[in-house]
Amino acid sequence: MTQASSRRDFLKQTAAFSTGLAVSGWAGSLLANTALNQPLFKISLAQWSLHRALRGGKLDNLDFAKVTKEEFGINAVEYVNQFFKDKAEDKKYLAEMNKRAADVGVKNVLIMIDGEGALGDPDAKKRTQAIENHHKWVTAAKTLGCHSIRVNARSNGSYEEQQKLAADGLRRLTEFAKKYDINVLVENHGGLSSNGAWLAGVMKMVNMPECGTLPDFGNFVLDRKTGEQYDRYKGVKELMPYAKAVSAKTHDFDKDGNEINTDYVKMMQIVLDAGYHGYVGIEYEGKKLDEYAGIKASKKLLLKVREELTPEETADPCCGQEGYYVPQRRRMFRRRLFRR
Repeated sequence: MTQASSRRDFLKQTAAFSTGLAVSGWAGSLLANTALNQPLFKISLAQWSLHRALRGGKLDNLDFAKVTKEEFGINAVEYVNQFFKDKAEDKKYLAEMNKRAADVGVKNVLIMIDGEGALGDPDAKKRTQAIENHHKWVTAAKTLGCHSIRVNARSNGSYEEQQKLAADGLRRLTEFAKKYDINVLVENHGGLSSNGAWLAGVMKMVNMPECGTLPDFGNFVLDRKTGEQYDRYKGVKELMPYAKAVSAKTHDFDKDGNEINTDYVKMMQIVLDAGYHGYVGIEYEGKKLDEYAGIKASKKLLLKVREELTPEETADPCCGQEGYYVPQRRRMFRRRLFRR
């Protein structure tokens, strides 16, 4: 081998090695940049926020995704089965729901299920029937591309008896849903389910990763007759270790846009401290503002809280309808990566 050819080979190898370093460095920087630019949590819209419009015929279930995107700039929806109760097994209808959501770039997140029986019913036959009544909603959720259905853990009996009954119903339903890669989530929704310690105990009894919770910031009324309530912050903290979705309940706002019943900074810090960074669903139930205004006020509050809780936040409005907030020190790190 001549000295000239050896030198040429050396230069080619050096150039290839340098290019490899540059490409791998660029790819690593891109991945780091993508991870660092993610928001602390994402925002979805629970269909119940528009229940008066839906029940009053002012809004059709099929238009929910479009309204969510065009009116509120939100890219994910949480359905309520009450608004398409007879369509769970209607493949054509579900396909149309999928099409309309996809047309506007909206993700179907979950379906909230009511009116299908008590999963913790003391009567074994009724409990089994309730479990089977939910099967069609599991398959509907799968068809719609959702990750979960939300159910209730209603039961009767003593504290311990209700835990065992609810755990039995939930475990059996979850075993069915697992075949379809669908999670079964329980919301604190009145009675003992609004006792965070009770519901956390049920989750421990079920002991399946596909069975979790959907903590609701406002549903902590233990007894509607007496008005007794469970501490909402304590309850959410107890339920967050099992959470696969979160419901941001709002009713009324003060002059600064803060929810008057819930300290959202405190509540969302509990959510984030549990390591949760998924969808937080707006569920407006107030009466002072109309539903559209209430949803917008709720979103504004969540965005403000997200910005406040992002360390050394610097708004970076380049990334879509919700906005991504990048800590200043992370932006400096990103620039150093790209300089390499």
